[in-house]
Formats: sequence, structure tokens, C-alpha cells
Amino acid sequence: MSAPLAQRMRPQTIDDIVGQRHLLGEGKPLRNIILSGELPNMVFYGPSGVGKTTLASIIAKTTDRHLVKLNGTTASTADIKDVVAKLNTFVAPNGILLYLDEIQYFNKKQQQTLLEYIENGDITLIASTTENPYFYIYNAILSRSTVFEFKFVSAPDVIPAVKRAFDYIGTERHETYDIEDGVFEHIANACGGDVRKAINSVELCVLSSPADESGVCKITLQRAQELTQHSAMRYDREGDEHYDIISAYQKSMRGSDPNAALHYLARLLEAGDLVSACRRLMVCACEDVGLAYPQIIPIVKAAVDAANMLGLPEARIPLADAVVLVATSPKSNSAYNGINAAMADVQKGRTGPVPRQ
Repeated sequence: MSAPLAQRMRPQTIDDIVGQRHLLGEGKPLRNIILSGELPNMVFYGPSGVGKTTLASIIAKTTDRHLVKLNGTTASTADIKDVVAKLNTFVAPNGILLYLDEIQYFNKKQQQTLLEYIENGDITLIASTTENPYFYIYNAILSRSTVFEFKFVSAPDVIPAVKRAFDYIGTERHETYDIEDGVFEHIANACGGDVRKAINSVELCVLSSPADESGVCKITLQRAQELTQHSAMRYDREGDEHYDIISAYQKSMRGSDPNAALHYLARLLEAGDLVSACRRLMVCACEDVGLAYPQIIPIVKAAVDAANMLGLPEARIPLADAVVLVATSPKSNSAYNGINAAMADVQKGRTGPVPRQ
């Protein structure tokens, strides 16, 4: 079985990587570090499909160290011991460059096993993670590493990769493509900043569009739309993206921006997270609007009850009404601040006797 197109056409140089100009543009820090040839321990943090693994592979080519790749989802302590066993042998006379993908799945003991060798420079670590490294990576490793944050790739930056993917697969398959206007832009927008997803969408478009009698494959916008439905959704109920979205949802209502609030509500509902949408809406009505419009609490409660009774997709209607109402209402957090201050007093033991009168 052949590898996916994104793997077959993986960039071979820094300049081939799309996006991440804040790290890899001319004169930017990570680019300069790579070109210097002196590699520190590094942690690549960011969403999937934005070039972390690709860049690590490119870096490996610029060093004379023995490259070992491990994945935190499958590697064990025994695998780490196998890596250590290669040190100071003919296999790795200049040390080892260890690329550890998904390091968040390594427990503390596994990470500690590497510590001694990272400390003395026998192993240079390049770790990647989609989760916040300050929560998931052992502090002693973090203190010996530099964290670089990779970001979602913007649609304009994805378009060149999409065009290159069509050229690459066309050369592979000896085919010619008649690509309808808007296909490049749609795929780039629908991938949600994930270049790998965009390239694989290109492959799906090609495989699902047989050549006509003249030997030309027609790639239509409709076909691209059919193959990328829901593709832009990024949501993980246990990960950072979940907390980022619900935080933005509440901050949009607090900041009196109904359009942004509806956008984040839509993302929650598209992911099927009705519970979070209702809960944060209720919290915002009580905490942020509060005594500026106290009647809003039973109104929002009624909307939440209606949403839960209706279920999705109809739940979006009463929730949208309530979200716009909360976003456009006056704000007061006086009661919220008051109860927090009272709770702080109680927790510090500032209670005293209860007055009898």
C-alpha cells in the first residue's frame, strides 16, 4: 500500500515548508539555529499537520548525528534503553539526535530516563507535541529545552502547497487535470490550517475524478466541497482546543461581540458539545451580566431548557437567541466579585461568632 500523498511529497528543505514564517522566515530564530549547525534540545508545540515532523526530518539531514525516531504513543522504556545502548558505538560515534513525536504520551519516568543523556549532550532531543508542553512535559526536560510554538497555517499560505500537490500527483499518475475555479481556495480554507489534510484532500479529489475520453480529469468545485465537509473542524473535548473555544465563546459574550459569540457557539454545536455551550452561556448570564440585568438569568435558563428539550440541531435556535441577548446586555460582575471576596474571607478563617440579634 502506497504512502499518503502528504508523505510522498514531504518537503525536503526549509524553504519548501509552508507557513511558520515567524520561526522559519529569513532571519528568524529557529531558521538561524538550524543553519548554525549547533542544535539545542527543542520542543515543537502546535497542532497537527503544520510541519513539526517535517522540520525535524529536515534538521536531521543537516547534522552528522545518528537519527532515531520514536513515537510516544507506541514507544516504551525498553525502546529508550535501546537508544542509549547505541551511544559511543560505531553506530552513533557523534551522539544521537532523537526525534520523539507525541512526547505527551511519555510518563514522567520515561522522560526522566532521557534526562542524564540530554544533560551531558550525548542525546539531542527534538520533541513534538500537540498539547501544552508546560502541562505535559517534565519540568527538568523543559528547563533544558527551547520551546517553539507552531501555528495553524493560513489559507493563503496553504494554496501553494495545494497547487504543488496537484502537480506532484499529476506527474506520478501521468495525468492532466482541468481544475475548476475556486478549487484551490476551497481546499485551502476547508483544511482548518492543516497542510497535511489539504494535501490528502487533493489526492481524494484526483482519485474520485476519473479521466474523460480525452484523458483529462475534471476537478470540480462541487467534488472538492463534497470531500472536505466538516474538514475545517478542530475540536478535542480533552485538549487545549476545547478550552480555547469555550474561553473565546464566553469572552465574546463578555466583550459584547454577538457575531464572535455566535461563531464560537456554532463551533461548539458543530462538534456536538451542547453541554459546554449551555453551561458557559448560563455562567456568563450570571457572572458577566449579573445585576446589570438580573431578569436575564431566568430568560437564559428557559432558553437552555428549551435547547436541551429540543436537542440538536434545533437547539441552536434558542441558544442563538440567548447568546445574542447576553452579548448585547449591560454588564456587571459586582455580585461575582462580592461572593469571591466573601469566600476568600471564609477560607482564611475570618468567620467569628454569628450575631444573636
